[in-house]
Amino acid sequence: MRKALVLVGLAILAILAGLMPASAQPDGGDQDSTTTRLEGTLRLGFDQYFAGVEMTAADQSGGEVGRAVTDQSGRWSIQVPGAGTYVVSLNEATLPEGMGLREGYEAIVEATVAEGASRAVVFAVGEAPKGTPFGERAAQTVFNGLKFGLIIAMSAIGLSLIYGTTGLVNFAHGELVTFGAVIAWYFNSSWGGLNLALAAVVTVIVCGMLGAGLETGMFRPMRRRRLGIFQLVVVTIGLSLLGRQVIQLFFGAEPRPYTDFQVQERWEFGPWAVTPRELVTVVVITAILLAVGLMLQLTRFGKATRAVSDNASLADASGINVNRVVLMVWAMGAALAGLGGVFQGLDTDIDPFLGFQLLLLIFAGVELGGLGTAFGALAGSLIIGMSTEVSTLWISPELKFVVPLAALIGVLLFRPQGLFGIKARVG
Repeated sequence: MRKALVLVGLAILAILAGLMPASAQPDGGDQDSTTTRLEGTLRLGFDQYFAGVEMTAADQSGGEVGRAVTDQSGRWSIQVPGAGTYVVSLNEATLPEGMGLREGYEAIVEATVAEGASRAVVFAVGEAPKGTPFGERAAQTVFNGLKFGLIIAMSAIGLSLIYGTTGLVNFAHGELVTFGAVIAWYFNSSWGGLNLALAAVVTVIVCGMLGAGLETGMFRPMRRRRLGIFQLVVVTIGLSLLGRQVIQLFFGAEPRPYTDFQVQERWEFGPWAVTPRELVTVVVITAILLAVGLMLQLTRFGKATRAVSDNASLADASGINVNRVVLMVWAMGAALAGLGGVFQGLDTDIDPFLGFQLLLLIFAGVELGGLGTAFGALAGSLIIGMSTEVSTLWISPELKFVVPLAALIGVLLFRPQGLFGIKARVG
């Protein structure tokens, strides 16, 4: 059974790998790879993109060398004659009503690009209008923080459960998040044209099989050979590097959106303005996390998982099949990570570094709540997501990830075991 499961998982991955390159060429794949260009993406936070905004590039003498208009994903690209320094201008009149550049930032940016390279040009667009009451801005950022925290929690719970049952800190967990986003994009946009909801279901199945394959085909044999936790952690670091490069090889380096649910009007609920996909994201993730919590508390598998997490040797002596529990935890953890990647990709577009960028926040959420506790991971992730978004009320969004990590350091100085962890004596 185990060998069959591994073979099926590897077969699925081989099929996907064989088909992806032909259909997943990055946008502009027919362009000369030696072209020199300036490019960028205009967006506000993780979910609002600015389409129809005019961008102009000029050389040092003031002569225009190119012009572009942002697409529905806020992306623009201008091919320039060659290496050099160019002046890129944003036409503020083409921004949506009520939007503008943040205070202290200019609509003209100088950018130096090398021959045959692409240079990203960033404009600080999208600060809330100055007339917006602070209370409305605070309410909106709280909702954004709740959504972001739930996405982190979706991935963090799987990581925490794997650690709780095996003691392994999986540094490749971010690549499982990315893999889920890429698989969903593949079935939704590149092949088959499945509705994103159906693509997400397929993603859960594929990611679950991948997690089960990693456990039965790699980590279980290593544990049988009595490799220590340190060696296993090094293996996960290698898997992380390998997975990131393989995903980039087949998927490409350019961010890409899903086909569904990209352009939506915002619904007004008092001080909140949310799109239907944001509301669905919050509701669906909340329902899934509640189901996982009830499963851990009420089902035989949940009780067995908690028993293995508390004391694997005692659980084995009590008649619990520890290997089967660990296998199911790996499958569930990978499936949750992949589904978290789907929701994050819906929020930000998909790129090969999507999960890697979330990994530090996932670790922060797990550590803040307490290693090995699913409910602690949920609470810690919500705190991390909320503090990240709410901090933008007072500081620049470019610095928002500093705040939750600083809060994590402060909490661990006074409570090293985390909010829900239990003190343990070592040595």
